Amino acid sequence: MTAATGSVEARAHASEATRWGQLIFGIICMVMIANLQYGWTLFVNPIDEKHHWGRAAIQVAFTIFVLTETWLVPFEGYLIDKFGPRIMVGLSGILVAIAWVMNSVADSLTMLYVAAAIGGVGAGVIYGASVGNALKWFPDRRGLAAGLTAAGFGAGSAFTVVPIANMIQSSGYEAAFLWFGIGQGVIVIIFSLFLRAPQSGEVKAPAAPAVQQTQRDYTPAEVLRSPVFYVMYAMFVMVGTGGLMAVAQLGPIARDFKIDGVPVSLLGLTLPALSFALTIDRVLNGVCRPFFGWVSDQIGRENTMFIAFLIEGIGIYALLQFAHEPLLFVLLSGLVFFAWGEIYSLFPATCTDLYGKKFATTNYGMLYTAKGTASLLVPLANVLTAATGSWTAVFIVAAALNIIAAVMALAVLRPMRLRALRQG
Repeated sequence: MTAATGSVEARAHASEATRWGQLIFGIICMVMIANLQYGWTLFVNPIDEKHHWGRAAIQVAFTIFVLTETWLVPFEGYLIDKFGPRIMVGLSGILVAIAWVMNSVADSLTMLYVAAAIGGVGAGVIYGASVGNALKWFPDRRGLAAGLTAAGFGAGSAFTVVPIANMIQSSGYEAAFLWFGIGQGVIVIIFSLFLRAPQSGEVKAPAAPAVQQTQRDYTPAEVLRSPVFYVMYAMFVMVGTGGLMAVAQLGPIARDFKIDGVPVSLLGLTLPALSFALTIDRVLNGVCRPFFGWVSDQIGRENTMFIAFLIEGIGIYALLQFAHEPLLFVLLSGLVFFAWGEIYSLFPATCTDLYGKKFATTNYGMLYTAKGTASLLVPLANVLTAATGSWTAVFIVAAALNIIAAVMALAVLRPMRLRALRQG
């Protein structure tokens, strides 16, 4: 018996209030760590203006954060599954607070890099625990629950971007790091006290699930021997890399077509084309995660993957063809963003459907390292651009990766998954 599983005796089924409460607590924790990734860009120039370390050297800290936040999740997930989310998330709240407090007083790149690693470890635990808990509490709406939780991370920084920017402007970046770091950490610690994994018999499997689910729990070692895992990993990397490549080229495309500063009016809002496109990113990158997760609960994971990945591929190619029109540039970039972030709801749900909930955090943690792999491949876009003299090839490759992944969802992943479920 462990803290994660609780009593071996069956308990009364948890109420909907209990389940949704656990989901909301996890989402709040995710919102509190969103700034560690999405708010970082606000600090780069102020740090460089004070220390003159160079933006490239400062951005190494961000790379360190992303790698530690993704690649350590399988090991962290094992500890979460073993000891439960409460203690792991509570300790990680301390880590993310320490990381930003260190940033506020960092007087060397080494200290900045160490802080990034500490923050990455803390954020990785909180991300893994929150998503893993959602997957365990909602076997009947796993896609929606994972999507809502992931949306907290994808869109959470939208609530604090303006306050952080204002504090940087009025009090300096050091004060913003210090007070937001402490505040975010304290809130994570408080809500971690309410987090727990469902105990035996507390959450019943759906009587007639729209998505087929395994009847047993696979250990991480068994998952690593499963061919389906590597198919999902390859698809995750392909879609992640393709989307990141396209997103990274939005600025250069807008400037090449000289539309980056052209005003675009849409839904009563007028902004320069590039600013409009980047603003839409924050919104749609969050909305798409629960939306496609919910859709997958209704029509199946692979069917939803096919639709989303195909839309992404077509959207990227269409953006290449019509980027010279400011309005179409904004609309198509929005479509690309909308069909991209759903990988963070579809893949965890599919992974847990196939391999069970007991080790859900660890098993998805292994799959989640695909995000780190994709981030390492994105710089290849710069190599391709330099070799061809334009970004056209990058967009074609990005579109192709998504379309191939869409076909793989139906032609490769679905039959392999169904065969694995029958054998299991």
